[in-house]
Amino acid sequence: GRMTGALRLPPRPHWPGRTPRPDAAPFDALKARLTDCASLADFQHSAAFRAGFACLEQGYFWEAHECWEAVWIRLPPASRERQLVQALIQLANARLKAAMGNPAASTRILRRARAAWDAAFSGGKARVFGISESDWADYLAK
Repeated sequence: GRMTGALRLPPRPHWPGRTPRPDAAPFDALKARLTDCASLADFQHSAAFRAGFACLEQGYFWEAHECWEAVWIRLPPASRERQLVQALIQLANARLKAAMGNPAASTRILRRARAAWDAAFSGGKARVFGISESDWADYLAK
């Protein structure tokens, strides 16, 4: 497979229910490194968080979700950072549904993603994890 930073991707993206689930070992290795994160900045710069973006850009939506979910679960509840990562997870899921031919589910999940995104930037917060509110359009296009 191809390399995405610290993550070796399978030859093709995983489509749940249609393709075999990829080997968990590369994801487990990324998740294990998250235990070293002592601050929000550590999560922002973690290999798992960065790998999520690389997966999204390459059309590996399920894999992006796996990377980001591991970060999300470790972030403080109700934090802007957790809202942002939730939005990214839902964006990846919406993109997966669209790729798998389910536009209705994609649209529904994308609305939830946008709501979480808006919550992350509520109150005029300029940047969360180095991302600005206006980056939404860029992520939609990836």
